Amino acid sequence: MADGINVELVVVRHGITAWNVERRYQGQRDIPLLFPEAEEGLLALRAGLADERFDAIYSSDLHRCQQTLEWVQAAKPGVPLSLEPRLRELHFGEYEGKVYDELKDLPHYRAWIDSVGELQIPGGESAAQLRERLDLWLADVAADALANGYQKVLAVTHGGVIRELRRRFETIDFWEGTVLQAQGRRWELTYQPDVNGQGEWLCKCSSVVPVPVSEVL
Repeated sequence: MADGINVELVVVRHGITAWNVERRYQGQRDIPLLFPEAEEGLLALRAGLADERFDAIYSSDLHRCQQTLEWVQAAKPGVPLSLEPRLRELHFGEYEGKVYDELKDLPHYRAWIDSVGELQIPGGESAAQLRERLDLWLADVAADALANGYQKVLAVTHGGVIRELRRRFETIDFWEGTVLQAQGRRWELTYQPDVNGQGEWLCKCSSVVPVPVSEVL
């Protein structure tokens, strides 16, 4: 059996946008961060990651995630950075740009809510389709880590992505997986490939990012 590897995976959500404030479904619309509203959270995240040193960084290619990465200042010279479409938010299709009150009486929306995201959104994705692209991304992270010895990886992404990763690594309920903007999770993972080079990520522990001030003091 091939040698495994331990990876610390830090995954954070982008900062606040106007559509977050208005509670609109953003999905894959390329909405920028909202200033000055986003600044407080971004500065707290920057401070929380100030002493971190990452071997590789992956970011959703949507602008709000790239802006967040710039504010966090985690990308150092020589650290590989990959802009990754597979880290985009769930594609909300016909729901994008709309708020709950505009959708609540639509039968397909009610069915989607009742399915906790498992039904495919008209013109968009299902949770299973999101998980499928995340599985492909995680397989590439494993390959990169094994090939290059990465031990600590940062990913800047979206709330729906982190929800699905939490469901995978923390085995929690759909409704428990929410993270706020400019916050995220830290997972201590082990990847053990088999003789065919295929394997599975196993989570040893998880924690909040950034660490709450009450736990630092």
